[in-house]
Amino acid sequence: MDTPDYRLDVTELRVVRAIADGGSITAAASALGYSQPAVSQQIKRLEQRLGVPVVERVGRRMRLTEAGRVIARHAAAVATVIEAASGELAELAGLRSGTVRMVGFPSASPTVLPRLMDRLAHAEPGLTLTYVEAEPPEAIADVRADRADIALTFGYPGDRSDPHGENARGLDAEVIGYDDLLAVLPAGHPAAHGVGAMEIAPLALEAWIAGCPRCRGHLLEVCGRAGFDPEIRFETDNFVAVEQLVAQGIGVATLPGLAVASFPLLPGVVTRPLPASERRAIHAVSAGGAGRVPAVASVLGHLRAVVTELTGGDSHEN
Repeated sequence: MDTPDYRLDVTELRVVRAIADGGSITAAASALGYSQPAVSQQIKRLEQRLGVPVVERVGRRMRLTEAGRVIARHAAAVATVIEAASGELAELAGLRSGTVRMVGFPSASPTVLPRLMDRLAHAEPGLTLTYVEAEPPEAIADVRADRADIALTFGYPGDRSDPHGENARGLDAEVIGYDDLLAVLPAGHPAAHGVGAMEIAPLALEAWIAGCPRCRGHLLEVCGRAGFDPEIRFETDNFVAVEQLVAQGIGVATLPGLAVASFPLLPGVVTRPLPASERRAIHAVSAGGAGRVPAVASVLGHLRAVVTELTGGDSHEN
């Protein structure tokens, strides 16, 4: 038996990663623009050289063996390094083009995304941006798995399951702004007539409407620090529905500033900011070294500018 050769080339890494993502030789060939026989031959040669199987058939799908999973795990990091090198060469030639894949949290879609697209259309006409909505943990996982180049995410102070901790290890995570947390009150509520930031303690006896799971978790944290457990009667991640319920006097709520800004405030609803210590931090997360790719660096720069415009320009914690 020949001595195994464990050296890998870039094409093999891309093929194994595409099979991991697509679940079949056919899907991998389509994603890479190769013929199905070419992908099959690539895998066959790789397995012969390694001396171990890389893929195995389970029913109608292909899945990676343990050896295949090892290769796929390293493929994303290698792809980022290669793109960074290519990007630096493009920068030397004055080129700034290509496609950047971004994922972002839902309230960024009607607020941050339109401004970002407008800036890119005027400043970087050769650059294409794709966008998919995802909550922070999933968005960070997309960057780690090389399904996205940039994740626009958020984290709340004191969040014990903050996705920017262990989950983001090895990635570049940068705080690019802070989003106020707002109390959402019926217009006739006594606290609706105050000025400036308010404490949450006076709302201890109210019925509450909770938002998305992460926002609900932070609501429990905020209320706990104020010495009470909120009576949560309704839960919805639809911030327009939250405002509708508040307008009807059914309860009170908290919403991030970007969520409130994404839709005209409904009649009968008043918002007041909670203390600055309760703001959520807005993060831009990318693969380590991806910021050296000109197209990614350009989008990150414009993203910082847009978030600064929308959050009042404060990118430092009080």
